[in-house]
Amino acid sequence: MARRDCPFGRLSCVRAFAWRLCRGTSRPPGTGREAALACAVLGAAGVRATRAWFLSMLVVATPLPLRGETSHGVRDASWYNRPLAPSRFFTDPPRPSRFFTDPPSHWFTPPTARGGAGRSPADVRRYDDLIHELAERHHVEYALVKAMIRAESDFDRFAVSPKGAGGLMQLMPATAEAVGVRDVFLPRANIDGGCRYLRGLLDHYAGNVPLAVAAYNAGPDRVDAAGGVPHILETQEYLSRVLEYRVAYQRER
Repeated sequence: MARRDCPFGRLSCVRAFAWRLCRGTSRPPGTGREAALACAVLGAAGVRATRAWFLSMLVVATPLPLRGETSHGVRDASWYNRPLAPSRFFTDPPRPSRFFTDPPSHWFTPPTARGGAGRSPADVRRYDDLIHELAERHHVEYALVKAMIRAESDFDRFAVSPKGAGGLMQLMPATAEAVGVRDVFLPRANIDGGCRYLRGLLDHYAGNVPLAVAAYNAGPDRVDAAGGVPHILETQEYLSRVLEYRVAYQRER
């Protein structure tokens, strides 16, 4: 018998892998219609699959946006500095990377981050009575002592600096020993020793507050060698903060 061709086209059958259903030389009676029907169904499915594959290739071939881009262009810097707010679907939003945020200064923390945002009003006023008592005992200004405590430790009695100073007024071990403080983490002992040391600096510089505060931070030897406030960035920023806080605390009581 002669070989029969597919009535729906060989190409459609090849795409649907139905060519074998449409070929053959001998079939039982009545199978031609069933084979033709199967060829038609599978051939149409093959055409649809081919079209879907072609469209998917067009979609994938479209350039994808980079990490720092949106459909409107490149993201500005604020996108990296202000992470998304948590939601019930996304509870751990991405945090700013060290590549997009400025690292904090080792010596200077902005005043807005001290004593206000980091400490509650109760923490800031916790040692007020003690500061008044010890400041009067050593004849130093209350506002100046409180300003120095804020600049030194931000009212954290357990604060320790990288250089080894500790307590509210950040007494170095040698300074604490000189003023008779055994435990720098006790608030009364620390403030008493700090006020005693500050009183000696004020007497040494004839009541000059900026020089006394600079010497408290950098040491009297550096202040004497410089003939004034030394050109040390840490000391200059420290003095600026203390004088700023002092003005604010002078309005208390």
